[in-house]
Amino acid sequence: MLFDAKRGACSYDVVREGEEVILTVDCERCSYVPSLEDNPLCMARTVDKLAEVGGVTKIVFSQKRNYEYEQDQVKLLAEIAQLYRRLVKEKERFGYNAMGSGECKRCTPRRYNELWNIIFNRLKADPLGAYVEVKRILRREHIQLERLPQGCISCTKKYISLLSYLIARLEHTALVRLAQPYLAGYKLGERGIYRRMFSPTIKPDFMFTKLMASYPVSGEEVDAYVLDNNTEVTIFKLPKNIQYLYHVLPPEFKLSEEKYDLLDVARRIITEHKPEKSEFVDPERMRQVFSNVGHDLLEELSENYKVKLRNRELDELTNILVRYTVGFGLIEVLLRDDRIQDVTINSPMGHIPMFIVHQDYGECFTNIIPTPNEAESWASKLRMISGRPLDEANPIMDTELLIPGARARVAVIAPPLNPNGLAYALRRHRDMPWTLPLFIRNRMISPLAAGIMSFLIDGSRTLLVAGTRSAGKTSFLGSIMTEIMRKYRIITIEDTLELPVSPLSKLGYNIQSLKVASAMTSGTTEVGADEGIRTTLRLGDSCLIVGEVRSTEAKALYEAMRVGALANVVAGTIHGDSPYGVYDRVVNDLGVQKTSFKATDIIIVANPIKSPDGLHTCRRVTQITEVRKFWDNDPLAEHGFADLLKYDPKTDQLEPTKDLLNGDSDVLKGVAGRVNEWAGNWDAVWDNIMLRTRLKESLVSLADQAKMPGLLEAGFVVQANDEFHRISDHVRDEVGSLDSKRIEFEWGEWLKGSVKKINLEKG
Repeated sequence: MLFDAKRGACSYDVVREGEEVILTVDCERCSYVPSLEDNPLCMARTVDKLAEVGGVTKIVFSQKRNYEYEQDQVKLLAEIAQLYRRLVKEKERFGYNAMGSGECKRCTPRRYNELWNIIFNRLKADPLGAYVEVKRILRREHIQLERLPQGCISCTKKYISLLSYLIARLEHTALVRLAQPYLAGYKLGERGIYRRMFSPTIKPDFMFTKLMASYPVSGEEVDAYVLDNNTEVTIFKLPKNIQYLYHVLPPEFKLSEEKYDLLDVARRIITEHKPEKSEFVDPERMRQVFSNVGHDLLEELSENYKVKLRNRELDELTNILVRYTVGFGLIEVLLRDDRIQDVTINSPMGHIPMFIVHQDYGECFTNIIPTPNEAESWASKLRMISGRPLDEANPIMDTELLIPGARARVAVIAPPLNPNGLAYALRRHRDMPWTLPLFIRNRMISPLAAGIMSFLIDGSRTLLVAGTRSAGKTSFLGSIMTEIMRKYRIITIEDTLELPVSPLSKLGYNIQSLKVASAMTSGTTEVGADEGIRTTLRLGDSCLIVGEVRSTEAKALYEAMRVGALANVVAGTIHGDSPYGVYDRVVNDLGVQKTSFKATDIIIVANPIKSPDGLHTCRRVTQITEVRKFWDNDPLAEHGFADLLKYDPKTDQLEPTKDLLNGDSDVLKGVAGRVNEWAGNWDAVWDNIMLRTRLKESLVSLADQAKMPGLLEAGFVVQANDEFHRISDHVRDEVGSLDSKRIEFEWGEWLKGSVKKINLEKG
């Protein structure tokens, strides 16, 4: 296993990195995979090396992949090495004469051979087997002691004393103590228990990140699925741990050795070209260029190395190569899972696994362990992509990451703010925007809430989506954008690009994105957020969507709303857990005048709702509140807030308030006042709101019945909204009013026809 022609065993180096002492063993010539848990000879040779070196904190077996055993596992084997070294020094204690008197020739040779075989052979290769074997021999000797002639008792007691001493020494080691619950019925040579104690992280040569590839022995599998890039995901429930384990096995960890060779050579060639900053201006274009180059390179290498690759295999290797050269490694694998909402990477790197938030299992830890080299590589790429600094003067970076199949907001913290190095937090966004029907389906809002939102958006109201962190504010703001008719222009303003501008543009929206300076970054050439908002006033009549209201732009935004420069929908997100919390934030923290705050029409509050056991969280809109205009100093004391809908934990949804049901809403009446048919007619207003409610609800119902979730995605929802407006206009022209029954019937017929057409196209 560990044979080297020059030294008689695999060559090794001892590398010191700070406080770590790393034993690196070269296993390139090994005929099979190095493994402490599976291979007794590998364990024996490693014990020899630990006995020679001492103080080792990490063991790395270097083959096509690096197999790394961390300090807690190394300590288990280091104790065995120390015991072995001690027993070697005490070998006279186990010598031939110590087995009995010179006359006792019948038993001494057998005892001598079996004990020396245990100490100097089995102990290093199978310490648990050595312990079990000594225990069994001791039991045998005790039984035989009662039947032995008088002349043999003295020798046997000496042997029992040696066995007892050896057992005591073994029981003093952590390995034997940890294994005690599993030793009943142990068969010599079995390695199952070692798999409970030893599990390496694995890192192929061409990548930095390490992966705990083996499944947890004591884990209970609760879910498993495969992502579209041939990545296997398994969710485990573990004893003594309240968090689930998100175990991922991407295709790069399942390749043949010859494919590893190709990737390693290709990576070395590719990395000779250092991408310039200008190349990162368009990351999508850069990836495509590198993908084309990598594909041709791998194809050429496969011919040179005589490795036959199908087109599918070549494409897979190309994707892996790009991921670990100009891409972001296993971060991309995680972000391709649309069930993942957040990824957290804490410092110091190299010891702590990545953490994720899963839509079904909440906060989980993963089997991925990033390294300092990888963290630095990510930081360099993000600097070039964003054009923003990340240094001692600017230890915080907010930016966005766009990869094939996913996009995310990224926050990075660096020294001196983070004394332990770099740390990352990524918030994954859906490939397509959220829609109100999708939120109905997952119970974030009720159908009535969706109907009212549709009515308010068509009525060009000003909306603020408030909530705590991870409440779903930006996602809900994205759903508001899908309700805006495509005939209106939309301008978005963000410091970190999170809104679904690109997907909406592909759906035919007239949409322009403005990126402004982050409030947490200095020394940048980017335009300030307040200037960005004032710029929108010179870009023509447009709906204005502000990613987050959090700094000086608040004054500019309210100034624009007050002078009536923005006649269409104005919407944004803001931190706050209640309508008054929003008022407090806008007026007291951001310095907007109290009278200016009245330009806000509607506040939508979204908050996470926890289960009674505290283990589960769901996102819900908890209030939709209008801001009334007739108050002077304190909107809370002077009834300046009126809830239209409020969350009821018993029904787990938004319920209409008496004010809404009685038509006591200044904002809704303000929308109605601009339409001849609705002015002064609350029944007509309510009838239109309920029409919109029923249409949203019927779309969700049909999508579930037909098992067509795509009907709830933005592409179809935008078509459905357009059709609603077209039919409404057609009906009003024909009959002179918005006949709800006729609109609902014609829209329903269109919906059935559209579904039928989709099914026919599917075949």
